[in-house]
Amino acid sequence: MDHSTIISDTDTVRQMLEHRASTTPNYPYLRFGDVTLSCGELDQEVNRYANFFVGLGVRAGERIAVMLPNSLDAVFVFFSLAKLGAVQVPVNIHLRGQTLAFLIEHSEPNLLIADQQYAEALAGSVKQDLIGKLVWRDEIATSDWRVGLSQASTASPPGEPKSSDVLSILYTSGTTGPPKGVLVTDKMHRAAAWASAVVADVSAGDTMYLWEPIYHVTGTEVLIVGLEHELTLALTERFSASKFWPDVRRYGVTHIHYVGGVLQILLRGPRGPEDDSNSVRVAWGGGAPSHLWASFSSRFSIELRENYGMTETSSLTSMNMEGRHGSVGRPAPFFDVSIRDSDDSSVATGETGEICVKELEAGLITCGYFRNPAATEKAFLGGWFHTGDLGQLDEDGFLYYAGRLKDSLRRRGENVSAWEIERVVEQLTWVRECALIGIPDELGDESLKLFVTVVDSGPRQINLLADWCRDQLGRFQVPEFIEFIDEFPKTATQRIQKEQLSKTTEMCWRLTADGTLTPPT
Repeated sequence: MDHSTIISDTDTVRQMLEHRASTTPNYPYLRFGDVTLSCGELDQEVNRYANFFVGLGVRAGERIAVMLPNSLDAVFVFFSLAKLGAVQVPVNIHLRGQTLAFLIEHSEPNLLIADQQYAEALAGSVKQDLIGKLVWRDEIATSDWRVGLSQASTASPPGEPKSSDVLSILYTSGTTGPPKGVLVTDKMHRAAAWASAVVADVSAGDTMYLWEPIYHVTGTEVLIVGLEHELTLALTERFSASKFWPDVRRYGVTHIHYVGGVLQILLRGPRGPEDDSNSVRVAWGGGAPSHLWASFSSRFSIELRENYGMTETSSLTSMNMEGRHGSVGRPAPFFDVSIRDSDDSSVATGETGEICVKELEAGLITCGYFRNPAATEKAFLGGWFHTGDLGQLDEDGFLYYAGRLKDSLRRRGENVSAWEIERVVEQLTWVRECALIGIPDELGDESLKLFVTVVDSGPRQINLLADWCRDQLGRFQVPEFIEFIDEFPKTATQRIQKEQLSKTTEMCWRLTADGTLTPPT
């Protein structure tokens, strides 16, 4: 296929949805709990939500922030805003404090749609001028949300979105600054879905398990795969190890997605006689250590398909469909990949350098970062998009991921900015300096370890520090280990040398997910 025709420049997500609704109206698009939603019912409900939003004043091109958990409402909101041509700004439901406030203030949404359960987190993050633009989602039949939706029309709503229109602004963790809003077009969303379907090798009648948050690009791409192919999605609120295999059996799941330590968690589960007789054929995703491939595949009789990518490059840059262990695959057919050194020159085959990406088809790499021209310019040096990741290419063109070039960590599928967390902690007046590093854990993921020095050898106020982190950071950003030290190792220019910081946890306070604080042993 010619590179210029892989992802259509005329189709849109709206057209895909309406086409599926007209051609296969009774086909089950999605199952959520005991609810089964057909393609026709999906389109009808999406129209209802779109017309409800039109009544609230939503227009094409306006930014709409959305803070919802995985739910039918979240699905309807995503597609309804896509139909209207509005620009949605998905908000991670675990954010709070200053990170949440920055995202809301920076994006300046015309409307904020949020679940009622996040009211407390939003209370200190939403400025007064946005209070009147808040729409609370809840399950109460007499609420403004439910009444408004029940009265909205299911007729086709206004809107003529184009392939090149920005569909989403997806904020990713900054490294030397605050989070950056990636401009993601309709075409990029569809390219992500196309690549996911290819690497997962989907067929008609398949069922894809969707546990990924819909506020992530990986969640929305699966929603769109369900429009592109005659298959069914099985949606759940969140990943749960205890519910995973029961859900697989309940829905007859054939495809699962993984990130972070998901595979490791499943491998640690108790063995059972049905391990190798489940319905899953393919697991695709990123972050599977090479040594786990064989053990996972043999135990569960599931083929692994590793890939690599980022939001800025339509989610998937490379795809491993040949089963070469340790590799994240060959570049997607619409991308060229180059490994480059600090002088922006290509390195020899097998050498490590920064992974850089170039389009072979226009419109599949972000046009930039929202209201951040400096970051945009820096990312596109020399005509290549610089990912900030390290890797190598072998003689056969297979890409191997080799870690992060920038000061960013990965925890439970979330990018975590060390810079962002350090800036929050340093606001405590008794903290002199701090530094955050990642510690590899037994899941092949990273735990967060925070080092702190205090002013003038003052008191080490661990309880205050723990409370501050819980109040000001998202759950996935809160350090698990905290160590107080007297001085940081530094360069001649007074830069903290993080590579010299200890990764042991013996002298650390431990902060657990339930808020328990355990002293050093």
